[in-house]
Amino acid sequence: MPPKADKASKIAKALAGGKAKKKKWSKGRTKDKANNAVIFDKLTFDKLFKEVPTYKLITPSVLVDRLKINGSLARVAIRDLASKGLIKPVVVSKKQLIYTRATTDEVAAPAAGAAAAVVEKKAKVSKKKAAVEEDEEDDE
Repeated sequence: MPPKADKASKIAKALAGGKAKKKKWSKGRTKDKANNAVIFDKLTFDKLFKEVPTYKLITPSVLVDRLKINGSLARVAIRDLASKGLIKPVVVSKKQLIYTRATTDEVAAPAAGAAAAVVEKKAKVSKKKAAVEEDEEDDE
């Protein structure tokens, strides 16, 4: 016959191996609603043209986080900065726009190109005037 278990060991087993409590459903954590701007105010607009061209990485997500504007406004702002030559594209696809800051040479290049075109046009006009004056002198 096996030895009888003493009362102390039975009590220890009962305390140690009880049923685990049933897990309760945790309350879902709610995310704060973003209250981002839908249109530019004067302060944000100035910040866009002053600070954003100095960012190393420019994406709609970055503008949404830093300027507190919504995504569609961020995409429009990026297109505007790119058209003015303040930022340059790295990857442009239908899904994601990734830009970076334009170096000072790249920013100055469109302006220099426009100035050179004006100078060139003036030179052509002055050559035409000189040719017309020579023709008039020959006719006399």
